Amino acid sequence: MQYKRSSALFSEAQQVIPGGVNSPVRAFKGVGGHPIFINKAKGAYMYDEDGNKLIDYINSWGPMILGHAFDPVVEAITETAKKGTSFGTPTLLETEIAQLAIAMVPNIDKIRFVNSGTEACMSAVRLARGYTNKEKIIKFAGCYHGHSDSFLIQAGSGATTLGVPNSPGVTAGTAKDTLLAAYNNLDEVKAIFEANKNEIACIIIEPVAGNMGCIPPVSGFLEGLRSLCDEHNALLIFDEVMTGFRLAKGGVQELLGVAADIVTFGKVIGGGLPVGAFAAREEIMNYLAPIGPVYQAGTLSGNPLAMAAGITMLSTLNNHPEVFTAISNKTKRLHEGMAAQLDKYNIPHTINRIGSMISVHFSNDPVVDFASASAASGARFNLFFHGLLDQGIYIAPSAFETWFVSNALSEEDIDKTIDAVGAVVLKW
Repeated sequence: MQYKRSSALFSEAQQVIPGGVNSPVRAFKGVGGHPIFINKAKGAYMYDEDGNKLIDYINSWGPMILGHAFDPVVEAITETAKKGTSFGTPTLLETEIAQLAIAMVPNIDKIRFVNSGTEACMSAVRLARGYTNKEKIIKFAGCYHGHSDSFLIQAGSGATTLGVPNSPGVTAGTAKDTLLAAYNNLDEVKAIFEANKNEIACIIIEPVAGNMGCIPPVSGFLEGLRSLCDEHNALLIFDEVMTGFRLAKGGVQELLGVAADIVTFGKVIGGGLPVGAFAAREEIMNYLAPIGPVYQAGTLSGNPLAMAAGITMLSTLNNHPEVFTAISNKTKRLHEGMAAQLDKYNIPHTINRIGSMISVHFSNDPVVDFASASAASGARFNLFFHGLLDQGIYIAPSAFETWFVSNALSEEDIDKTIDAVGAVVLKW
């Protein structure tokens, strides 16, 4: 495939945008080459500025569960926009989507809408600190909770791809209150609690990691975190920006049966528009201003376009739970087909999958945390990425990102992807 126009557009963008991109992982630093500029998308496909058609396994980093430009969502946005795009006042739409989300997700009584997953996680931690009157938090190496200072301590995803997991600009004072553990290692978390008695406000975790590839929790890990939080009067925050409303109607809490104290959400809750949210039991959420002492605000929070899109998306998923089974089955078929091709050509690999999230790691060893994800062959992944891209398959431009499958993906699309994997590794 030719990407001459994308190359020219990237050169132009670099003159006016830092690195030519507005989010670092888009820059292809992890895989080499230059980013592809997308012109439009529909269903399972994106179309770039050179006219190439690409089967999409990013889906805007997760929210396009029903495919790009899902007609009911587009219609809801269009009709709402005719009434105005932003008011800075309460609207009925905010109440409607709040009621819907609360009905779908276990263990939440109230929800606050914000503008991004970063903002949701940042606000959730502030709320946990205010509620518990403690300052320290535990996060896990390789988990990414947005670019708030507290979280840029061995973050996954774009920070890892760029080789700067500890970002300049994060103060030593902030860093000292973020305690780091290895994902899926309960003993480390226990030791941290013992070493910081009565100081830890919360644990924040991706209950299924998606920013070091897809890494599900091992049996008993989340349950163990729940018990430790109960024992030490700390709150358990599930960052479900990726997994919420994707792995099940009620997210990982429903799927794996582990209760969180606070849950954060991202793009899915706005049908793919810029939006986020955090939610919890009433006694926790009532610590928020204007009725509580913990301050959080946002002029564009509850934007009517995002609320209308979110109502439509969540209503569709709520009324059609068979979607979750369908996309899980598609992902399983993709997994089995790719594994067969990689086995056929004796390529060392591990494929992680849960529901409609999946990632390929070029290692024979299990990938269960940041260290094992980092030990996989990055050079082979880069060849894999570009080989698939040449055949019209678009996966995340980083070995540290999960793939997301949409329900718009057809059996033919999956077959084409599996055949492309075989064609790529045959050349190795």
